[in-house]
Amino acid sequence: MNLCIIPARGGSKRIPRKNIKYFCGKPLIAYSIQTAKKSKLFTKIVVSTDDEKIAKISKNLGTEILYRPKNLADDFSSSVDVFEHAINELNKNNSFEYACMIYPTAPFLQVKYLKKSLEELKKSNACFSFSATTYDFPIWRGFEIVNGKAKMIFKEFMNTRSQDLKEAYHDAGQFYWKKLKCSDKFHFNGSIPVLIPRYLVQDIDTMEDFIRAENMYKIMCLTT
Repeated sequence: MNLCIIPARGGSKRIPRKNIKYFCGKPLIAYSIQTAKKSKLFTKIVVSTDDEKIAKISKNLGTEILYRPKNLADDFSSSVDVFEHAINELNKNNSFEYACMIYPTAPFLQVKYLKKSLEELKKSNACFSFSATTYDFPIWRGFEIVNGKAKMIFKEFMNTRSQDLKEAYHDAGQFYWKKLKCSDKFHFNGSIPVLIPRYLVQDIDTMEDFIRAENMYKIMCLTT
């Protein structure tokens, strides 16, 4: 049996009420809940929150609610700790084999990648799998700004052609699977990345991100 945890606190600062802000006509969290249900991978889908309005909307969308303690609902709480708290609360009888944390800000999440990630994890000796994607520009050519001037981070690649640089990847911020017989908290080293195309990945941390994501979603709906 598989457990799904969607962490959604109410205190978002940069985008107030982000998790339930309307996104193309629906609360943002609705997309993650509906994709989790559509996948039919989960025996239980639970929203971990500290917020009554988020709880009400999530219940109406068919999830169970786990109220998290205050120390896991502030600006310094990590999603990994929230995930572990939920697992500890909901798997006391060890009835689940796998748990998946799905972010509430993942409107581009697709069932096929959830399934692929679980399949890859099941046939491996790894403890975790997660969504990942490629950078759209070589990170080796990145620079920082010091005293108003550019300073290459990797000076050794200053004159290297971009096609000769290694491709680099990053967390896509959509979901994370855990094999529950593992006691470790989620970490990237040794975990299995499941690659998602860049056009299905967009962080939503600022209003600029939110607007960009809505425009991307509208275009995707027009072309599918």
